[in-house]
Amino acid sequence: MPTATPILDPRVPARDPDQCTDRYADLLTGTYDCVDRIILRAYHSLGGSPGGFRFWWRQLMGGEDTLDDAHLMRLAGRFARRVRGWAKANGVPVIDCGRGERKHRIAEDYLSAHGPTPGVFLILVARAQATVYEVRRSATGVIYDIRKKRAFVNHYSFHIWDEAVGHLTIKMSGHPPFGAQVMLNGHELVARAAQAAGLSFRKEGNCFTTITDPGALAQLADTLADPAAAGRLREICERWIYSACLVFGLDRAEQERSGFRYDYAAYQVEYSRNLLFRRGDQMEEVFQGLVDRNRGALDLRSVRTIFGKSRHALDAEGASRVTSELSRGAAYGLTVFKLHFGKLTFKAYTKGERVLRFEAIAHDTRELHCGRVISRFGEIVGRLRAILERALGVLRGMERAFVSDETLDALPRPSTVGKTRVGGIDISRPRMRTVLTAVLALASAPAGFTAGELAARVRELGGPALAGYDARRAAYDLKKLRGKGFIARLEHSHRYELLPAGVPTIAALVLIREKVLRPLLAAAVHPPSAPIRVKPGHKRSFWERADYGYQRFRRDMERLFRELHIVPPNRQSFADVAFASA
Repeated sequence: MPTATPILDPRVPARDPDQCTDRYADLLTGTYDCVDRIILRAYHSLGGSPGGFRFWWRQLMGGEDTLDDAHLMRLAGRFARRVRGWAKANGVPVIDCGRGERKHRIAEDYLSAHGPTPGVFLILVARAQATVYEVRRSATGVIYDIRKKRAFVNHYSFHIWDEAVGHLTIKMSGHPPFGAQVMLNGHELVARAAQAAGLSFRKEGNCFTTITDPGALAQLADTLADPAAAGRLREICERWIYSACLVFGLDRAEQERSGFRYDYAAYQVEYSRNLLFRRGDQMEEVFQGLVDRNRGALDLRSVRTIFGKSRHALDAEGASRVTSELSRGAAYGLTVFKLHFGKLTFKAYTKGERVLRFEAIAHDTRELHCGRVISRFGEIVGRLRAILERALGVLRGMERAFVSDETLDALPRPSTVGKTRVGGIDISRPRMRTVLTAVLALASAPAGFTAGELAARVRELGGPALAGYDARRAAYDLKKLRGKGFIARLEHSHRYELLPAGVPTIAALVLIREKVLRPLLAAAVHPPSAPIRVKPGHKRSFWERADYGYQRFRRDMERLFRELHIVPPNRQSFADVAFASA
């Protein structure tokens, strides 16, 4: 079995906390960042093109007389026979999985039932798409076409227990050029390093719930964001992929003769910030308040989660999307706060009893525009961290929303952008209010947003009244916002970003009108007919407490409206109706 070596370096300096984390510092026992899920794509460079594949086959077979579909299929069949034969001889289960089965759950259940065994302890087989080659020969036997295509073939998921990194998975196609994925769990890496460093902690699932030295563990976790982590990740892959997986398709002699070597690229990466609260009820109150305050501003749609599977609205062609989502899980009342930007996602949810987690997820690292090769892993993590902190900054800005008297008075006045004079911002116009709402919803976009994306969001929010709103009108409105210092155009691009100073101002303009003025004015004219009734001794939930407090607020405001003669003096008091049964 390959020798296990530590992956994390405890000498990496710790990061500075963000403003959102600082806000709750007195409620926390600790905080740490961690690169969570890591999926690396392993590929043979020559196998990426028909010409390179043809050259590699000559090296393997000593010529190309056997380069045809029949011999390619025989090589795949040999892979399958060798896997099952070795597994039978060594007592390793091989399970054929159907479509939609959660293979990682099967592996986790097996581990919990049998305990870890060093090396390959389980093999799962399932069909998935992979790159295969089709060879065409003329009637005289001359190759005239080698075509690369995608086809559904058997993939073999080798579940491996490594003493240094814990549970990792290598999923490999049984057909040449034997493309593979290496799946790692960052929390497992940190847990192994913490054990080696003598740190005491408690880990439940994919989460640390108790840490005696949060600073030391956070410092270990930050190691995966270090540029040197790329070399250590490559070392883990090299430790297993040739000896435990590829050997079924090509033995050691064939690997050496053909020069078959893997290169690695980061395909999917998750980066999380974890806040450990002293009390679970405080965590729940903080998170539910965060969701409630930002539900309208970020245009969250409520999506019901049934048996743990949420239904999203996806483009028919799987195109990039900029959407928001609020999912409520069936188990344990879990609420998940998600913002989607193409193939990038910002996510917030509670984990365990006392952990609040914020995640930045790259479902395809090409969206980060910094390269995918494993040597860029540190930069990939750095960009995910920037996305996470940008989103947290937007949430923090919305929480401290305010508008000063000077700002409010200056909004309608004209301003200048460069040498161009532009109009002011009239928030009494529905179009401008919708634009501000759309800008706020796009505030946490990691790469900014274009005038076209703003126009699409305005049309979506404005309905038929703004169906003709196009990118030209959006560009003019964006120029108005630039003149007020709310947004800025990104250098050397046609994309825009909401400045930190603009977040609280726009949030106040949107939220105060939508969440305070409109409901209060509506209550002044139309009192609610169905007050909330509270049973004696009933412990109110978060939402019941919020609704009850809101009714008390409306009662006090109605008294003010009566003093100002906004409501008729002879109308039955809302307070009398709402609190008669409380």
